[in-house]
Amino acid sequence: MDASAKRARFRELHESGIFLIPNPWDVGSARVLEAMGMPALATTSSGFAASIGLPDQNVTLDQLVPHVAAICAAVDVPLNVDAERCYADDTAGIAVTVDRLADAGAAGISIEDFNPATGAIDPIDVATERVAAAAEACNRHGIVLTGRCENLLFGLADLDDVIERLRSYRAAGAHVAYSPGLFKLEDVARVVEAVPGPHNVLAVRKGPSVAELGSVGARRVSTGGSLAWAAYGGLVAAAKELADEGTSNYLLGAIPHDLRVQAFHT
Repeated sequence: MDASAKRARFRELHESGIFLIPNPWDVGSARVLEAMGMPALATTSSGFAASIGLPDQNVTLDQLVPHVAAICAAVDVPLNVDAERCYADDTAGIAVTVDRLADAGAAGISIEDFNPATGAIDPIDVATERVAAAAEACNRHGIVLTGRCENLLFGLADLDDVIERLRSYRAAGAHVAYSPGLFKLEDVARVVEAVPGPHNVLAVRKGPSVAELGSVGARRVSTGGSLAWAAYGGLVAAAKELADEGTSNYLLGAIPHDLRVQAFHT
């Protein structure tokens, strides 16, 4: 499936119902998730950063673009890109980032309103202007844009402000609204009702099920870096067993042979 077809498929997925969009951290994990039947995938900034030995928010655009291109070339499902703040301080730079990720094959892109340089959330007018620039660029390529409100990840628990921001980002052209850290079902329901259009919700431990999120109108469910951290957790547990016990029972949890063959066929 070429990039144009993947983008059309990604737009279709947002039209009704709810779908999973898990976050691989490398080509291998992307191939496994595709083999399991996932309809779309999304990159993870923290998971990818860890895979190349960096902390989150330390990956450069020059590192991200080939990562995106490699995953897009390896799988036949749409890929949404966690583009953080779109790697630019001005709107012209945002457009350049979108163009580069489009050339790499992205079907979707997200833009955040947290600024690592200031350690704060951008003022709403600044953030909205940036979303508008990203939306204009995405629309040229048929790419789905997700506008992210980062408030809840940084201790700003005012849902009224979350709603105001997501409304503003939607009005500026974001196709999907997303506020990571929003997980209580009643809060998801409130935000979905207040901000028309598709919503992404981050799956969290002890949070609502996918079916429950769908029942209040969420459109897609992503995993962020959690699958990468779970995989690294499995690595630590396996190495600890090997070092402490000298045994290899961790292999009981290895990927099944049939799935491995399916994911890594030539």
